[in-house]
Amino acid sequence: MIFLTTLPLFWIMISASRGGHWGAWMPSSISAFEGTCVSIPCRFDFPDELRPAVVHGVWYFNSPYPKNYPPVVFKSRTQVVHESFQGRSRLLGDLGLRNCTLLLSSLSPELGGKYYFRGDLGGYNQYTFSEHSVLDIINTPNIVVPPEVVAGSEVEVSCMVPDNCPELRPELSWLGHEGLGEPTVLGRLREDEGTWVQVSLLHFVPTREANGHRLGCQASFPNTTLQFEGYASLDVKYPPVIVEMNASVEAIEGSHVSLLCGADSNPLPLLTWMRDGTVLREAVAESLFLDLEEVTAAEDGVYACLAENAYGQDNGTVELSVMYAPRKPMVNGTMVAVEGETVSILCSTQSNPDPILTIFKEKQILATVIYESELQLELPAVTPEDDGEYWCVAENQYGQRATTFNLSVEFAPMILLESHCAAARDTVQCLCVVKSNPEPSVAFELPSRNVTVNETEREFVYSERSGLLLTSILTLRGQAQAPPRVICTAHNLYGTKSLELPFQGAHRLMWAKIGPVGAVVAFAILIAIVCYITQTRRKKNVTESPSFSAGDSPPVLFSSDFRISGAPEKYESERRLGSERRLLGLRGEPPELDLSYSHSDLGKRPTKDSYTLTEELAEYAEIRVK
Repeated sequence: MIFLTTLPLFWIMISASRGGHWGAWMPSSISAFEGTCVSIPCRFDFPDELRPAVVHGVWYFNSPYPKNYPPVVFKSRTQVVHESFQGRSRLLGDLGLRNCTLLLSSLSPELGGKYYFRGDLGGYNQYTFSEHSVLDIINTPNIVVPPEVVAGSEVEVSCMVPDNCPELRPELSWLGHEGLGEPTVLGRLREDEGTWVQVSLLHFVPTREANGHRLGCQASFPNTTLQFEGYASLDVKYPPVIVEMNASVEAIEGSHVSLLCGADSNPLPLLTWMRDGTVLREAVAESLFLDLEEVTAAEDGVYACLAENAYGQDNGTVELSVMYAPRKPMVNGTMVAVEGETVSILCSTQSNPDPILTIFKEKQILATVIYESELQLELPAVTPEDDGEYWCVAENQYGQRATTFNLSVEFAPMILLESHCAAARDTVQCLCVVKSNPEPSVAFELPSRNVTVNETEREFVYSERSGLLLTSILTLRGQAQAPPRVICTAHNLYGTKSLELPFQGAHRLMWAKIGPVGAVVAFAILIAIVCYITQTRRKKNVTESPSFSAGDSPPVLFSSDFRISGAPEKYESERRLGSERRLLGLRGEPPELDLSYSHSDLGKRPTKDSYTLTEELAEYAEIRVK
């Protein structure tokens, strides 16, 4: 292959038929050795209708416009030229034949530049053609070394010199080619219709040792002292090889990481750090660092280093593992279920390393996996006890995260055993405690009176919901002497439940008859008994213990101290009933079963603590009497 790219000589053609338009053809550039000559080929054309008797022409240097007074290179009318071109220029072509070829001799560097031709047909028929030729004065041969000088592959190096002087012909020879091969002279070649070059080729197979070898070409002109030399250093190419790179890297999230990649090649490679096809950093260098400041989990993965040049490529990878605490767990699954259904809940997270995942409810572990990113919780045939708040906790050595979620189990109503009726004075109060989801509607039925009372009748029924429990209280006045049967019925979309409410604490009817006046009298009697016992013990202690001083504090007696060992079960039953009454007070109902008051009289009732203490003392007095 012959490389002529260094002399891009070509004709600028004007598309026009002969005689159609003004136009000129000449090489856009041409070169010649200093001290030799050059022939610039040129043709021009003009409209046939002009029919001039004589055709004249002018060559200008560096400007096509006469008004700018450019140096005249050649002028056919007067032979008057610029002093720089005296004795150096002459016309080789015949202007009458529309040939404007120009010969320049004894070339010197200052003659390098642009040359324009102007046609003169007489009168106003003068035309300066915009087409021009650029003359380049050189003093070294052109050695063309192909870019693919690769060790082990045959290469062709060429030496080219211009041969556009009809008076002097160059001869070529190679310098420093020993051990590379024998040259081949191709001879004179024509370029693009007008210019000529002499070419000599050298074929050889380079080795790595030939890298940097200095190769020369000499152009000489017989019968002259003109001699020109040019040199080129062989640059033997080879593809990159990665010679330095990190092994796998582990880093904690937030730390600094530096990855190194180094390669050997000629020429220097383009080193590129990439991840998932995205270029992170690149440079032409022997080595390249990739710095990652405050790495995150998103930067975890495989990083590739690509080294490439025009002759090949190499690549290597390094795995960066970013260690981090679990992210907040995500919970996907059924959060509302009907009693008896199977519930499947998936808890997942991300961490490095994989975490320990645990699902628990009320501090009870329900499921756990080790070094997994997902945990499946299966609850076959859910019950109301499965309703509530759950936790999914993910944990590894770098931290812990948790997520709460609620499972709502929907089921038919259940009337709890603590539901009952109780009488006090002239009032009966019935408590119905229902557990259900969704919230039920509750009604009280009095079969003997053929009456049904529901929650909407606020004057008789008070309801309050806490979680899954709905507590409804029915208040009946004037029924303490002959309390009626009461049936509590609860209903929601999953079913209906009914229960006849039992009456508790028959002896309380007696206290209801006694009323508050009797309770106060009993309380006064009890206080007198306590005071008598206290004084008796104090006298006894003074008599038996001479060391006892009047300044010592007397022993304090509490009502609980009077409890007789093996206390009657009735007393314990009364204590439980008192607790239930206090529970009613916490739920917004009257703290005591004072049924003589309506809901509108809540603010006028005795305080819970005073009434409870009175009641307990009265109960104790009753036990003592028995």
